[in-house]
Amino acid sequence: MTPNTATSAPSAPSRRSFLASTAVAAAAVAGGMPLLAACGGSDSGSGGGTSAGKSAKKLLPAYVATNVVTPDIAAKNGSAVGFTSKLDIASLKTSVPKKLGKGGKVSIMSPFWGSPPKSDNAYYKAMNDLIGVDVEWQNQDGNTYDQKLGAVLASSDIPDVVVIPGWNMGGKIPSAIIGKFADLGPYLSGDAIKQYPNLAAIPTDAWQRSLFGGKLRGLPQPSPYVTGIVPLYRKDIFDKEGYQVPTSADEFVALCKEITNAKAKRWACLDMKWTAFQSFGVLSGSEKPLGWNLVDGKLVYRIETPEYLEALEWTRKLFAAGYVHPDAMLGKSAATDPGPKFAAGEFLIYAQNISQWWSRTAEQATQNPNYKIWGMDIFGHDGGSPTLWAEQPAGIFAFVSKKASESVIRDVLAVANVTAAPYGTKEYMLTNYGVEGTHYTVKNGVPTKTDQGNNEVINAYVMVASPTATIAHPDFPEVAKAQVEWQQRMGAFTKKSSFYGMQITEPSRYTNLSNDFEQLEDDIVRGRKKISDMQQAVSDWKSKGGDQLRDWYKKLLDGNGPAAS
Repeated sequence: MTPNTATSAPSAPSRRSFLASTAVAAAAVAGGMPLLAACGGSDSGSGGGTSAGKSAKKLLPAYVATNVVTPDIAAKNGSAVGFTSKLDIASLKTSVPKKLGKGGKVSIMSPFWGSPPKSDNAYYKAMNDLIGVDVEWQNQDGNTYDQKLGAVLASSDIPDVVVIPGWNMGGKIPSAIIGKFADLGPYLSGDAIKQYPNLAAIPTDAWQRSLFGGKLRGLPQPSPYVTGIVPLYRKDIFDKEGYQVPTSADEFVALCKEITNAKAKRWACLDMKWTAFQSFGVLSGSEKPLGWNLVDGKLVYRIETPEYLEALEWTRKLFAAGYVHPDAMLGKSAATDPGPKFAAGEFLIYAQNISQWWSRTAEQATQNPNYKIWGMDIFGHDGGSPTLWAEQPAGIFAFVSKKASESVIRDVLAVANVTAAPYGTKEYMLTNYGVEGTHYTVKNGVPTKTDQGNNEVINAYVMVASPTATIAHPDFPEVAKAQVEWQQRMGAFTKKSSFYGMQITEPSRYTNLSNDFEQLEDDIVRGRKKISDMQQAVSDWKSKGGDQLRDWYKKLLDGNGPAAS
């Protein structure tokens, strides 16, 4: 996976959501404004546990909304905030009026996709000068980060700060987080956070996800809890051909039949499995705790539900009927860039991260002015309103070593207070774009990165902490508006499962219990396996530990209480 390009297509929304939660997603594509969305109890090693529930409130920072900048579109129903106006450099606000750093050195290890710049580059120098801290980056290949992470956390030589994405928190990593990283509660819990106003403006849900082992250990990157996977489609071709956006599963199938003409090299779609899960109301599968929910007093896992099998069967029918592009049948759609064939009209619909709504628009703006990508509203399979399930409100965290002195911790928080500055501030522009004239230029209110900016201002400081989820595209404000409004409409149908917002570490004996289901899903929808194979796999899952895991989750729920709905 290479999140430097907006064309990456990881297999699960949690990893896909990374594209929407950092500024690295598509900045190099056209130089425009990137989408920026951007486990009470005790966790004890292999025994697992949760850090949420009744006892969490006293650990959480006070929430103080920022009044430095007012978004054009306020957050609603779990959406991001939106900005639709042109960028005026002269009117940028200041959210950090004085340096909070004390001039110390802070080492940060973080995943990095691409070629890291030299350590003395102009961007790093400008950021360090603004913060008042000498940050020394230990960038590691994001594609093999889990291997490096395991080795570093098993050693005694840990950097001051380690960034850990949620998708790298398998195996022994959660227990290492609890054993190796500092409690930030004395610096951030309650009113203490008010020393860092930009951190205080991070939503409470994101902080709750930062509780590990009964302590506030993580600095979060907030994200919308509305699903980030959108059924994207070629609106220009739809309008030209008179195709209607479907409002039910049957209408979608009929539309696919109308579109598909294999002889003319046109198919309706790519693999629509994730849209099927959404349409049929399947519990979120991007984070293990969210796959569980209390139904009529009994805990149910997503794979046990009839909706799960129905979604797979519906997707299988699309493949069987020949409506899916052959690349997806071969599995290529998850490994290669679908952009060129989408632009060529070989297929008209695909499900991907919301960030591609903008990045595809930016890619084609000059070479294909008639091109228009848009997002379908998710339909209920029966034609009614869909039942959607909330994603977790944060998925990437920065942790401070337990060995760090108070002065180092304060310097780290000074870094985070700058990187969490909201859109429309000088600190945000420097964090995400670098130095004007050196790393970017502004024309007609649209910032465009220079070659130096594309080489230096990528996935570094944005990994420490982020502001509340934000969508802003001065080059295509109509896309930013549409993205936020899509989130708000879908948010109205979004429910929070019993474990929403909780940071949960499953006992190690259950860690790999569900590992094979995603591959089996893909085999079933492509006709290589049958629905009965899934039913057998679910039966095996129950007998091999699924029912015991259910009991374990039920005890957690009894002790902590369910998430607020």
